[in-house]
Amino acid sequence: MKILESLAGGLASACIVTLVHESLRRVVPDAPRMDILGMRAISKLMHKAGATPPDDKTLHDWAMVGDIISNGLYYSLAGANKNAWLRGTVLGALAGVGAVTLPGPLGLGEGPSNRTPQTQAMAVGLYLMGGLAAAAIARSIVKATED
Repeated sequence: MKILESLAGGLASACIVTLVHESLRRVVPDAPRMDILGMRAISKLMHKAGATPPDDKTLHDWAMVGDIISNGLYYSLAGANKNAWLRGTVLGALAGVGAVTLPGPLGLGEGPSNRTPQTQAMAVGLYLMGGLAAAAIARSIVKATED
């Protein structure tokens, strides 16, 4: 596996997913609110550690940074070789299904990603897009550097 190309694809796709998500949530009422889930997760962890969470703007900023880092590392698993497309598709689909099914059992609430069928479809689609973008970007970097 080409590590730098994989990491670059993962980071770029995480930025794309975050940008699309943040844009979508501002214009589509049923858009998934993964940012809220991130804020809730950070707040919950801080409370368990005996710390007071920051104000909502700071919490949102932390959630965005956390999303980019964690999604970037996750999507980098797609790799940069010929199997990247398959792995990116599977990783994206799994992340999307997890985004819809896991928040409730984790105590983060179901509304942000599971409100309506449209919300669920957009959540799965966003993460699937991320997996495909990671594969496309990593493969493009490999092809550009081989020439």
